[in-house]
Amino acid sequence: MTEKLFYQDSHLREFTAVVISCEWNEKKQCYEVILDRTAFFPEGGGQYADGGVLDGMKVEDVRERGGEILHLLKKPLEPGRAVKGRIDYEERFSRMQQHSGEHIVSGLVHRHFGYDNVGFHLGQELVTMDFNGSLTGEQLMQVELEANQAVAANLEIQVSYPDEEELAALDYRSKKEIDGQVRIVTVPGYDVCACCAPHVSRTGEIGMIRLTDAVKYKGGTRVTMVCGFRALKDYHVKEQNIREISRLLSARPCETADAVRRLSEEAELSREKLIRFQTRMMEEKLKEIPADAKNYILFEEELDKNAARRFVDAAMGKCGGVCGLFLGNDEQGYQFILGSKTVSPKEVLNRFYQEFEGKGGGRGEMVQGTAAGRPGTLAEDIRGFFA
Repeated sequence: MTEKLFYQDSHLREFTAVVISCEWNEKKQCYEVILDRTAFFPEGGGQYADGGVLDGMKVEDVRERGGEILHLLKKPLEPGRAVKGRIDYEERFSRMQQHSGEHIVSGLVHRHFGYDNVGFHLGQELVTMDFNGSLTGEQLMQVELEANQAVAANLEIQVSYPDEEELAALDYRSKKEIDGQVRIVTVPGYDVCACCAPHVSRTGEIGMIRLTDAVKYKGGTRVTMVCGFRALKDYHVKEQNIREISRLLSARPCETADAVRRLSEEAELSREKLIRFQTRMMEEKLKEIPADAKNYILFEEELDKNAARRFVDAAMGKCGGVCGLFLGNDEQGYQFILGSKTVSPKEVLNRFYQEFEGKGGGRGEMVQGTAAGRPGTLAEDIRGFFA
Protein backbone atom coordinates (compact mmCIF):
# COMPACT_ATOMS: atom_id res chain seq x y z
CA MET A 1 0.00 0.00 0.00
CA THR A 2 1.17 3.51 -0.80
CA GLU A 3 2.47 5.47 2.19
CA LYS A 4 0.16 8.48 2.47
CA LEU A 5 2.39 11.41 3.32
CA PHE A 6 -0.55 13.83 3.16
CA TYR A 7 -1.82 12.28 6.41
CA GLN A 8 1.55 12.64 8.15
CA ASP A 9 1.99 16.29 7.13
CA SER A 10 -0.82 18.05 5.28
CA HIS A 11 1.52 21.01 4.63
CA LEU A 12 4.15 18.92 2.81
CA ARG A 13 4.84 20.48 -0.57
CA GLU A 14 7.59 18.30 -2.05
CA PHE A 15 8.63 14.69 -1.59
CA THR A 16 10.78 11.94 -3.07
CA ALA A 17 9.57 8.43 -3.83
CA VAL A 18 10.30 5.27 -5.81
CA VAL A 19 8.16 4.10 -8.74
CA ILE A 20 6.57 0.74 -7.91
CA SER A 21 4.66 0.20 -11.16
CA CYS A 22 3.59 1.99 -14.35
CA GLU A 23 0.72 0.66 -16.49
CA TRP A 24 -1.19 2.09 -19.45
CA ASN A 25 -4.91 2.82 -18.97
CA GLU A 26 -6.56 2.68 -22.38
CA LYS A 27 -9.82 4.24 -21.19
CA LYS A 28 -8.19 7.25 -19.56
CA GLN A 29 -5.39 7.44 -22.14
CA CYS A 30 -2.87 7.84 -19.31
CA TYR A 31 -0.19 5.87 -17.50
CA GLU A 32 -1.14 4.84 -13.96
CA VAL A 33 1.94 5.31 -11.83
CA ILE A 34 2.10 3.83 -8.32
CA LEU A 35 4.76 5.15 -5.90
CA ASP A 36 5.92 3.73 -2.60
CA ARG A 37 4.94 7.04 -0.95
CA THR A 38 3.11 10.21 -2.04
CA ALA A 39 1.94 13.63 -0.90
CA PHE A 40 -0.74 13.72 -3.62
CA PHE A 41 -4.25 13.41 -2.14
CA PRO A 42 -6.59 11.40 -4.41
CA GLU A 43 -10.13 12.54 -5.16
CA GLY A 44 -12.48 11.64 -2.32
CA GLY A 45 -14.82 12.92 0.37
CA GLY A 46 -16.28 15.63 -1.86
CA GLN A 47 -12.81 17.05 -2.60
CA TYR A 48 -10.90 17.05 -5.88
CA ALA A 49 -7.50 15.42 -6.20
CA ASP A 50 -4.32 17.44 -5.78
CA GLY A 51 -2.62 18.87 -8.84
CA GLY A 52 1.11 19.18 -9.34
CA VAL A 53 4.08 17.61 -11.11
CA LEU A 54 5.99 14.35 -10.86
CA ASP A 55 9.55 14.53 -12.21
CA GLY A 56 8.55 17.63 -14.15
CA MET A 57 5.45 16.01 -15.71
CA LYS A 58 1.96 17.29 -15.00
CA VAL A 59 -0.12 14.94 -12.86
CA GLU A 60 -3.43 14.71 -14.74
CA ASP A 61 -5.40 13.11 -11.90
CA VAL A 62 -4.92 11.11 -8.70
CA ARG A 63 -7.12 8.17 -7.69
CA GLU A 64 -7.10 5.55 -4.96
CA ARG A 65 -7.63 1.85 -5.63
CA GLY A 66 -7.29 -0.80 -2.95
CA GLY A 67 -5.04 1.32 -0.78
CA GLU A 68 -2.77 2.24 -3.69
CA ILE A 69 -2.57 5.79 -5.02
CA LEU A 70 -2.64 6.03 -8.83
CA HIS A 71 -0.93 9.05 -10.40
CA LEU A 72 -2.17 9.58 -13.96
CA LEU A 73 0.54 10.80 -16.35
CA LYS A 74 0.77 11.25 -20.12
CA LYS A 75 4.27 9.71 -20.22
CA PRO A 76 5.61 6.60 -18.44
CA LEU A 77 8.01 6.38 -15.49
CA GLU A 78 10.29 3.37 -15.20
CA PRO A 79 9.64 1.10 -12.16
CA GLY A 80 12.42 1.30 -9.60
CA ARG A 81 13.23 4.87 -10.53
CA ALA A 82 13.55 7.53 -7.81
CA VAL A 83 11.32 10.52 -8.55
CA LYS A 84 10.54 13.91 -7.06
CA GLY A 85 6.99 15.18 -6.68
CA ARG A 86 5.63 18.65 -6.01
CA ILE A 87 1.96 19.36 -5.29
CA ASP A 88 0.14 22.57 -6.16
CA TYR A 89 0.33 23.74 -2.57
CA GLU A 90 -1.56 27.01 -3.08
CA GLU A 91 -4.61 25.06 -4.25
CA ARG A 92 -4.11 22.34 -1.61
CA PHE A 93 -4.00 24.93 1.19
CA SER A 94 -7.12 26.65 -0.18
CA ARG A 95 -8.98 23.34 -0.21
CA MET A 96 -7.86 22.58 3.34
CA GLN A 97 -9.17 25.99 4.44
CA GLN A 98 -12.55 25.27 2.83
CA HIS A 99 -12.81 21.68 4.09
CA SER A 100 -11.85 22.51 7.67
CA GLY A 101 -14.30 25.42 7.60
CA GLU A 102 -17.01 23.09 6.35
CA HIS A 103 -16.46 20.76 9.31
CA ILE A 104 -16.95 23.62 11.76
CA VAL A 105 -20.09 24.92 10.03
CA SER A 106 -21.62 21.44 9.66
CA GLY A 107 -20.82 20.65 13.27
CA LEU A 108 -22.51 23.82 14.48
CA VAL A 109 -25.62 23.22 12.33
CA HIS A 110 -25.85 19.67 13.68
CA ARG A 111 -25.37 20.78 17.29
CA HIS A 112 -27.85 23.69 17.22
CA PHE A 113 -30.53 22.39 14.85
CA GLY A 114 -29.99 18.63 14.56
CA TYR A 115 -29.57 18.68 10.77
CA ASP A 116 -27.12 16.47 8.90
CA ASN A 117 -24.85 17.49 6.06
CA VAL A 118 -26.10 15.12 3.35
CA GLY A 119 -24.17 16.64 0.44
CA PHE A 120 -20.83 18.40 0.14
CA HIS A 121 -19.00 19.76 -2.90
CA LEU A 122 -15.67 21.58 -2.75
CA GLY A 123 -15.41 23.33 -6.11
CA GLN A 124 -12.75 25.55 -7.62
CA GLU A 125 -14.52 28.73 -6.51
CA LEU A 126 -17.20 27.85 -3.94
CA VAL A 127 -18.18 25.22 -1.39
CA THR A 128 -21.76 23.98 -1.16
CA MET A 129 -23.25 22.07 1.79
CA ASP A 130 -26.67 20.42 1.68
CA PHE A 131 -28.51 20.15 5.01
CA ASN A 132 -31.64 18.04 5.48
CA GLY A 133 -33.60 20.82 7.16
CA SER A 134 -34.64 24.45 6.71
CA LEU A 135 -32.30 27.18 7.94
CA THR A 136 -33.28 30.84 8.30
CA GLY A 137 -31.04 33.80 7.60
CA GLU A 138 -30.82 34.57 11.32
CA GLN A 139 -29.78 30.99 12.11
CA LEU A 140 -27.06 31.07 9.48
CA MET A 141 -25.76 34.39 10.83
CA GLN A 142 -25.48 32.75 14.25
CA VAL A 143 -23.60 29.78 12.75
CA GLU A 144 -21.27 32.09 10.81
CA LEU A 145 -20.44 34.11 13.93
CA GLU A 146 -19.67 31.02 16.02
CA ALA A 147 -17.63 29.48 13.18
CA ASN A 148 -15.42 32.56 13.09
CA GLN A 149 -15.08 32.42 16.87
CA ALA A 150 -13.67 28.92 16.40
CA VAL A 151 -11.17 30.35 13.92
CA ALA A 152 -10.13 33.07 16.38
CA ALA A 153 -9.60 30.46 19.10
CA ASN A 154 -6.88 28.86 16.91
CA LEU A 155 -7.76 25.36 18.10
CA GLU A 156 -5.64 22.36 17.21
CA ILE A 157 -7.42 20.10 14.69
CA GLN A 158 -6.98 16.55 15.90
CA VAL A 159 -6.83 13.37 13.81
CA SER A 160 -7.34 9.91 15.34
CA TYR A 161 -7.85 6.30 14.25
CA PRO A 162 -10.08 4.71 16.94
CA ASP A 163 -10.50 0.94 17.17
CA GLU A 164 -13.95 -0.66 16.91
CA GLU A 165 -14.66 -0.39 20.62
CA GLU A 166 -13.61 3.27 20.79
CA LEU A 167 -15.57 4.07 17.65
CA ALA A 168 -18.74 2.48 19.01
CA ALA A 169 -18.58 4.78 22.04
CA LEU A 170 -17.85 7.89 19.95
CA ASP A 171 -20.55 10.37 18.89
CA TYR A 172 -19.37 11.44 15.43
CA ARG A 173 -20.79 12.60 12.11
CA SER A 174 -20.42 10.57 8.90
CA LYS A 175 -22.04 11.05 5.50
CA LYS A 176 -21.84 7.34 4.62
CA GLU A 177 -21.10 3.89 5.98
CA ILE A 178 -17.35 3.25 6.15
CA ASP A 179 -15.67 -0.14 5.86
CA GLY A 180 -12.36 -0.75 7.58
CA GLN A 181 -10.34 1.78 9.57
CA VAL A 182 -12.20 5.05 10.22
CA ARG A 183 -10.26 8.32 10.33
CA ILE A 184 -11.79 10.83 12.75
CA VAL A 185 -11.16 14.57 12.43
CA THR A 186 -12.00 16.56 15.58
CA VAL A 187 -12.33 20.31 16.05
CA PRO A 188 -12.53 20.45 19.87
CA GLY A 189 -15.87 21.82 21.03
CA TYR A 190 -17.24 22.12 17.49
CA ASP A 191 -17.18 18.92 15.47
CA VAL A 192 -16.24 15.25 15.39
CA CYS A 193 -16.47 13.74 11.91
CA ALA A 194 -15.20 10.81 9.86
CA CYS A 195 -13.14 12.24 6.99
CA CYS A 196 -10.46 11.04 4.58
CA ALA A 197 -9.19 14.47 3.45
CA PRO A 198 -6.20 16.50 4.66
CA HIS A 199 -6.97 19.47 6.92
CA VAL A 200 -5.16 22.50 8.30
CA SER A 201 -3.33 21.99 11.59
CA ARG A 202 -5.09 24.73 13.57
CA THR A 203 -8.37 26.56 13.03
CA GLY A 204 -6.58 29.91 12.76
CA GLU A 205 -5.21 28.81 9.38
CA ILE A 206 -8.76 28.69 7.97
CA GLY A 207 -9.11 32.47 7.97
CA MET A 208 -12.50 34.12 7.66
CA ILE A 209 -15.53 31.88 7.13
CA ARG A 210 -18.31 33.46 5.05
CA LEU A 211 -21.71 31.93 4.30
CA THR A 212 -22.55 33.75 1.09
CA ASP A 213 -25.85 32.19 0.03
CA ALA A 214 -28.60 29.79 1.08
CA VAL A 215 -31.43 28.35 -1.02
CA LYS A 216 -34.12 25.72 -0.54
CA TYR A 217 -32.92 22.40 -1.94
CA LYS A 218 -34.61 18.98 -1.93
CA GLY A 219 -36.65 19.77 1.17
CA GLY A 220 -33.64 21.17 3.00
CA THR A 221 -31.13 23.99 2.57
CA ARG A 222 -28.11 24.35 0.28
CA VAL A 223 -25.57 26.71 1.85
CA THR A 224 -22.72 28.28 -0.13
CA MET A 225 -19.48 29.12 1.70
CA VAL A 226 -16.02 30.57 1.11
CA CYS A 227 -13.12 30.55 3.55
CA GLY A 228 -9.69 32.13 3.89
CA PHE A 229 -8.18 33.58 0.72
CA ARG A 230 -11.32 32.71 -1.23
CA ALA A 231 -13.33 34.78 1.25
CA LEU A 232 -10.87 37.65 0.76
CA LYS A 233 -11.23 37.40 -3.02
CA ASP A 234 -15.02 37.30 -2.69
CA TYR A 235 -14.89 40.45 -0.52
CA HIS A 236 -12.67 42.29 -3.02
CA VAL A 237 -14.97 41.46 -5.96
CA LYS A 238 -18.07 42.61 -4.09
CA GLU A 239 -16.35 45.73 -2.79
CA GLN A 240 -15.31 46.70 -6.35
CA ASN A 241 -18.89 46.17 -7.54
CA ILE A 242 -20.31 48.28 -4.72
CA ARG A 243 -17.83 51.08 -5.43
CA GLU A 244 -18.71 51.07 -9.13
CA ILE A 245 -22.46 51.08 -8.36
CA SER A 246 -21.82 53.89 -5.86
CA ARG A 247 -20.05 55.92 -8.54
CA LEU A 248 -22.75 55.33 -11.16
CA LEU A 249 -25.54 56.30 -8.76
CA SER A 250 -23.65 59.16 -7.08
CA ALA A 251 -24.44 57.59 -3.72
CA ARG A 252 -22.29 56.61 -0.78
CA PRO A 253 -21.42 52.86 -0.71
CA CYS A 254 -23.58 52.33 2.38
CA GLU A 255 -26.55 53.93 0.59
CA THR A 256 -26.43 52.04 -2.73
CA ALA A 257 -29.32 49.69 -1.88
CA ASP A 258 -31.65 52.63 -1.19
CA ALA A 259 -30.45 54.37 -4.35
CA VAL A 260 -31.11 51.29 -6.48
CA ARG A 261 -34.54 50.91 -4.88
CA ARG A 262 -35.43 54.50 -5.78
CA LEU A 263 -34.10 54.01 -9.30
CA SER A 264 -36.18 50.86 -9.69
CA GLU A 265 -39.32 52.68 -8.54
CA GLU A 266 -38.62 55.53 -10.98
CA ALA A 267 -38.06 53.03 -13.81
CA GLU A 268 -41.37 51.32 -13.05
CA LEU A 269 -43.20 54.66 -13.13
CA SER A 270 -41.54 55.50 -16.45
CA ARG A 271 -42.50 52.09 -17.82
CA GLU A 272 -46.13 52.62 -16.81
CA LYS A 273 -46.16 56.04 -18.51
CA LEU A 274 -44.63 54.53 -21.64
CA ILE A 275 -47.25 51.78 -21.75
CA ARG A 276 -50.05 54.35 -21.39
CA PHE A 277 -48.52 56.37 -24.24
CA GLN A 278 -48.14 53.26 -26.41
CA THR A 279 -51.73 52.23 -25.68
CA ARG A 280 -53.03 55.64 -26.80
CA MET A 281 -50.80 55.47 -29.88
CA MET A 282 -52.15 52.04 -30.82
CA GLU A 283 -55.71 53.24 -30.28
CA GLU A 284 -55.06 55.94 -32.90
CA LYS A 285 -53.55 53.38 -35.29
CA LEU A 286 -56.63 51.22 -34.76
CA LYS A 287 -58.79 54.09 -36.05
CA GLU A 288 -56.62 54.24 -39.21
CA ILE A 289 -57.54 50.73 -40.36
CA PRO A 290 -59.69 51.10 -43.51
CA ALA A 291 -63.25 49.80 -43.30
CA ASP A 292 -62.65 47.52 -46.31
CA ALA A 293 -59.30 46.16 -45.05
CA LYS A 294 -58.69 42.50 -45.77
CA ASN A 295 -55.20 41.82 -44.39
CA TYR A 296 -53.69 44.53 -42.23
CA ILE A 297 -50.02 44.25 -41.22
CA LEU A 298 -48.29 46.75 -38.93
CA PHE A 299 -44.56 47.00 -38.05
CA GLU A 300 -43.23 48.59 -34.83
CA GLU A 301 -39.65 48.71 -33.55
CA GLU A 302 -40.62 48.43 -29.87
CA LEU A 303 -43.94 47.95 -28.14
CA ASP A 304 -45.18 46.47 -24.89
CA LYS A 305 -46.37 42.93 -25.64
CA ASN A 306 -49.65 43.40 -23.76
CA ALA A 307 -50.39 46.53 -25.81
CA ALA A 308 -49.54 44.58 -28.97
CA ARG A 309 -51.89 41.75 -28.05
CA ARG A 310 -54.72 44.18 -27.24
CA PHE A 311 -54.23 45.88 -30.61
CA VAL A 312 -54.42 42.62 -32.59
CA ASP A 313 -57.41 41.47 -30.54
CA ALA A 314 -59.30 44.67 -31.42
CA ALA A 315 -58.00 45.02 -35.00
CA MET A 316 -58.88 41.54 -36.23
CA GLY A 317 -62.56 42.45 -35.78
CA LYS A 318 -62.11 45.22 -38.37
CA CYS A 319 -60.29 43.08 -40.96
CA GLY A 320 -61.80 40.71 -43.46
CA GLY A 321 -58.69 38.54 -43.34
CA VAL A 322 -55.65 38.56 -41.06
CA CYS A 323 -54.37 41.29 -38.75
CA GLY A 324 -50.69 41.09 -37.81
CA LEU A 325 -48.36 43.12 -35.63
CA PHE A 326 -44.59 42.62 -36.09
CA LEU A 327 -42.16 43.90 -33.45
CA GLY A 328 -38.43 44.26 -34.23
CA ASN A 329 -36.35 45.04 -37.31
CA ASP A 330 -35.06 43.43 -40.49
CA GLU A 331 -31.58 42.66 -39.14
CA GLN A 332 -32.52 41.04 -35.84
CA GLY A 333 -35.84 39.64 -36.99
CA TYR A 334 -39.37 40.02 -35.66
CA GLN A 335 -41.69 38.73 -32.97
CA PHE A 336 -45.26 38.80 -34.17
CA ILE A 337 -48.90 38.17 -33.33
CA LEU A 338 -51.47 37.18 -35.96
CA GLY A 339 -55.22 37.18 -35.45
CA SER A 340 -58.33 36.57 -37.55
CA LYS A 341 -62.02 35.90 -37.13
CA THR A 342 -62.55 34.74 -40.71
CA VAL A 343 -59.62 32.43 -41.54
CA SER A 344 -57.49 30.00 -39.54
CA PRO A 345 -54.42 31.87 -38.17
CA LYS A 346 -52.70 28.50 -37.66
CA GLU A 347 -53.05 27.66 -41.36
CA VAL A 348 -51.69 31.10 -42.24
CA LEU A 349 -48.79 30.50 -39.85
CA ASN A 350 -47.98 27.16 -41.49
CA ARG A 351 -47.90 28.80 -44.93
CA PHE A 352 -45.84 31.68 -43.52
CA TYR A 353 -43.11 29.28 -42.37
CA GLN A 354 -42.88 27.79 -45.85
CA GLU A 355 -41.32 31.09 -46.90
CA PHE A 356 -39.73 32.43 -43.70
CA GLU A 357 -37.44 30.98 -41.03
CA GLY A 358 -38.68 31.03 -37.47
CA LYS A 359 -40.98 29.22 -35.11
CA GLY A 360 -44.37 29.81 -33.55
CA GLY A 361 -47.70 28.37 -32.58
CA GLY A 362 -51.05 28.97 -30.97
CA ARG A 363 -54.68 28.04 -31.29
CA GLY A 364 -58.07 29.64 -31.86
CA GLU A 365 -58.20 33.13 -33.32
CA MET A 366 -54.67 34.22 -32.38
CA VAL A 367 -51.14 32.81 -32.94
CA GLN A 368 -47.66 34.16 -32.33
CA GLY A 369 -44.14 33.47 -33.49
CA THR A 370 -40.77 34.76 -34.68
CA ALA A 371 -39.27 35.51 -38.08
CA ALA A 372 -35.50 35.32 -38.57
CA GLY A 373 -33.74 38.42 -39.88
CA ARG A 374 -33.22 39.27 -43.55
CA PRO A 375 -31.31 42.59 -43.52
CA GLY A 376 -32.99 45.18 -45.71
CA THR A 377 -35.76 43.01 -47.16
CA LEU A 378 -37.64 41.15 -44.42
CA ALA A 379 -40.43 43.68 -43.78
CA GLU A 380 -40.93 44.13 -47.52
CA ASP A 381 -41.07 40.35 -48.06
CA ILE A 382 -43.61 39.93 -45.23
CA ARG A 383 -45.84 42.65 -46.67
CA GLY A 384 -45.62 40.90 -50.03
CA PHE A 385 -46.64 37.60 -48.48
CA PHE A 386 -49.78 39.05 -46.90
CA ALA A 387 -50.62 41.09 -50.00
